[in-house]
Amino acid sequence: MPNSIKILIPLYNDWDALELLLERIKHTVEASFFEQLSFVIVDDCSSIPCDVNRFSAYNLEIIRLWRNVSHQKAIALGLSYLTKERTFDYLLIMDSDGEDRPEDMERLYDTCVKTNQIVFAKRAKRSEGPIFRMGYLVYKALFGLLTGKVIEFGNFSILPFEQAKKLAYVSEIWNHFPGGVIRSKLSYSSIPIIRGTRLAGKSKMNFVSLILHGLSAISVYLDTVAVRIVISSLVLVVLSILVALVVSIIRLTTPYASPGWATTLVSTAVIVILQAFLSSLFLVFTVLNYRTQKHFIPALEYHELIQQVDSTELSKIS
Repeated sequence: MPNSIKILIPLYNDWDALELLLERIKHTVEASFFEQLSFVIVDDCSSIPCDVNRFSAYNLEIIRLWRNVSHQKAIALGLSYLTKERTFDYLLIMDSDGEDRPEDMERLYDTCVKTNQIVFAKRAKRSEGPIFRMGYLVYKALFGLLTGKVIEFGNFSILPFEQAKKLAYVSEIWNHFPGGVIRSKLSYSSIPIIRGTRLAGKSKMNFVSLILHGLSAISVYLDTVAVRIVISSLVLVVLSILVALVVSIIRLTTPYASPGWATTLVSTAVIVILQAFLSSLFLVFTVLNYRTQKHFIPALEYHELIQQVDSTELSKIS
């Protein structure tokens, strides 16, 4: 019996791009593979209405959300809904704009079947401009520096059913799906792919959105980030104390000190020590407070944000 594959696509107003993407998938993948697919669109409270019958030629459902929750949270809600209320063998997550290419879907699936683990699409070549690419490199460098982890992929991925069920209980996917997968310690791998180009419309990702996206990824490792910053602050305190001691010794034991310079350097060192101490104290209490808070578990609370689910006739038959 062929495997059942759910295609989860978060969307905000990109209905034209979605229509082109579905057509491209149908004409790109093998017919036997396409027959295994059913599409689940998470409508992130779009301001442009669209009837489900526009996609009547496909086995498709649209999950309508009560409010806009952002791309990552829409994925978490869709994943939770599917693992709780639908049956399938594999879940493939991709964007609606066409930048996740249909040509790579079967490669992801084949790798997932062979390894029985989560498989991500690693961007071997990007199509964005130089400013975006530079910002992305800065983001990866900061992520690695602050968390000690490497992240080289986005949402384009495929999951076996059992791993998808487990991920629905990982609160971190609420903020950042790839970061949540890494934090979950579930087995995953990646394959290199080339990023496609947008099929229709303009990207809604601006500079502020990119920064927020990066911060969301880093926030998954808030405790690790806090510990690394505290350690850095302690190193800074030690260095400042050493500087103050060296300056004091030079001032008191040698005739080379010019008037006022020792006082200035020691005062600067004291200020650095106080700032590092207060910053570390603030971070410690922030992390302690974070650990005492109840976190959003998508599998338990997804239904509160779902307004309704619309289905095409083909979806109802299947």
